[in-house]
Amino acid sequence: MTISMYKSSVGVFTHFLGNLSDLLDHAATYAEERKIEPTILLNARLYPNMYNLTRQVGETIRHAVVACTLLADVNPPVFSDAEPDIPELKARIASAIEFMQGLRPDQIDGAGKKEVVFTFRNGSTRKFTGQSLLLTFSVPQFFFHLTTAYDILRHCGVELVKKDFIGAPNPALDD
Repeated sequence: MTISMYKSSVGVFTHFLGNLSDLLDHAATYAEERKIEPTILLNARLYPNMYNLTRQVGETIRHAVVACTLLADVNPPVFSDAEPDIPELKARIASAIEFMQGLRPDQIDGAGKKEVVFTFRNGSTRKFTGQSLLLTFSVPQFFFHLTTAYDILRHCGVELVKKDFIGAPNPALDD
């Protein structure tokens, strides 16, 4: 059985980005109920040298979008450089999901063996095949930042459970 590169990228990323948006809803509700300024949550981090929640969410989005753009050989959407609040983070997630859902399976499914180049924020680059980019770099990076965002919210007292992270099964990935 062959697993589709499209479903392994767009299918997985959009599903879990939707869950991340829901986690931010929990954060907003938590802040409102406890009369906490939401920026306290957005600036929270697990350790002083780790990214804060805002950056964890941004990196989750970035790794999903960059992987899909490299695999599909298209330009990525541009997001504002402004410091986002919770509604803006949710809007960025929605834009990323919309962008990825606009990609066709035929743009990504044949990208497993093609060479792609990932450019890091510092300008250095690393070459991958499409499949190795997705499986050994982008998906692990995506889940690292997503998990850390979840953990920051849990650490701050937001009442979340594993089901909030995983979400409902996605039947679109079954066929």
